[in-house]
Amino acid sequence: MPWHAQLDLHYRRDDQRTVLQHTHTGPLRILKSLYPEGHGICHNVIVHPPGGLVGGDVLEINVHAAAHAHGLLATPGATRFYRSDGPATEQCVSLVLDEGARLEWLPLEAIAYPGCLARNTLRATLAEGAEMIGWDVCALGLPTAGQPFDRGSLTQHLEIPGLWLERSHIDATDARLLESPLGLGGHKCMGTLWLATGTPLTRERREQLLEAVRALLGNGRGVQVGATCPNPRMLVVRAVTPLVEPLMALFQQVWATLRTQAWGLNNTPPRIWSV
Repeated sequence: MPWHAQLDLHYRRDDQRTVLQHTHTGPLRILKSLYPEGHGICHNVIVHPPGGLVGGDVLEINVHAAAHAHGLLATPGATRFYRSDGPATEQCVSLVLDEGARLEWLPLEAIAYPGCLARNTLRATLAEGAEMIGWDVCALGLPTAGQPFDRGSLTQHLEIPGLWLERSHIDATDARLLESPLGLGGHKCMGTLWLATGTPLTRERREQLLEAVRALLGNGRGVQVGATCPNPRMLVVRAVTPLVEPLMALFQQVWATLRTQAWGLNNTPPRIWSV
């Protein structure tokens, strides 16, 4: 029987402290709040005990960061879209940032197993003065385990309404998309990282951030990557690579640099990354 799991997270500012209130339905949980950077930034880990989605399963994650709150969210493992014999599986993420809020959305990759029918959707809205750093990474099949993505499909939808929209449908039988140099060029992993703001960045600030990020891009061995500012409120990094590990390592470096350059914060990675 398919599962519909829902997790609702609400970050709010209580004096100098960011606190989290949350509710859940089904197999989605949040681990305890941690404050490795002091009380102003609340670190959390989202846990999905089953470890993957099968036909008809739906994961729904809703995050609200109230005015001037700052939350950081990570996951302990990949989101796995397993083979389906019928209905599609879906992960839906909604991120809402109020005035002056900050949010860091840093999950591990999603893995599209051979035969999956998966939809992966993320929407974010940002009020004046709000800022977020996030990423979305997907691996097609398990190439090192001899399980190529040779059947099934994955639909990706990333959106900040009125500002940015990326949508792709990857069919495992679409050789032109998967193998062509105009498509994925044979790469099995793709990722998008972004810094988004509710208030336009000045041209000087955009150029400074782009310069800092581009200085890192040669560090990812085997990663084809580029960075741009598609509009005055965003910096976007896109990458493809044969394997997920070098892409994730590069994105972690970019995240740390953006934290310092854009927000004046130290590199304090989620503790789950060192487990």
